[in-house]
Amino acid sequence: MIWPIRFFQCAVTAFAIAGIPVQAQAAPADAALFDLLAQKEGDAWMEAEAEILSAWEDTGSEPLNLIQMRGENALDEGDFPTAIGHLTALVDHAPDHAMGYQLRGLAYWLNGNYGPAAYDLSKALELEPKQFLALSQLGAMLEELGDNERAADAFRRSLDIHPNQPDAIEATKRLDAVETGTDI
Repeated sequence: MIWPIRFFQCAVTAFAIAGIPVQAQAAPADAALFDLLAQKEGDAWMEAEAEILSAWEDTGSEPLNLIQMRGENALDEGDFPTAIGHLTALVDHAPDHAMGYQLRGLAYWLNGNYGPAAYDLSKALELEPKQFLALSQLGAMLEELGDNERAADAFRRSLDIHPNQPDAIEATKRLDAVETGTDI
């Protein structure tokens, strides 16, 4: 079916990653964590990553945290429609929670709903421009659809924020090899 791909491509164009700044205005503590996350050497980035993800996961409400956890559990079980349901409830009640949109974008993508996935990823990046998970996810979706140039751009932008992501590193190498016509 071609229309979902065209819709997705239109959505990606509408929410072009080029228009989303990589450098967000972060609070001083957040800026320090992102500085540690960006270190390519040593292990300090691991603790920074854990702290950033923990902060992103917290909705500020125990009931909403529970809804998010149920959505994540449904994702882990491969029950994407249930995950979408839980995560829709989450973003309905917490419209400023970037992680909710990123997770629902993942659920939509895995369920084959590319247009809504692109919208949710763009919303996550609008709310949190350093949401490296959303950028990597966008890269994977674009690669799946054969848009290697924008996929590589999304992965590179994700790696600019968090250079220690093995999947994004591998994807960038793979896409660069495709672009240059060489084997990995």
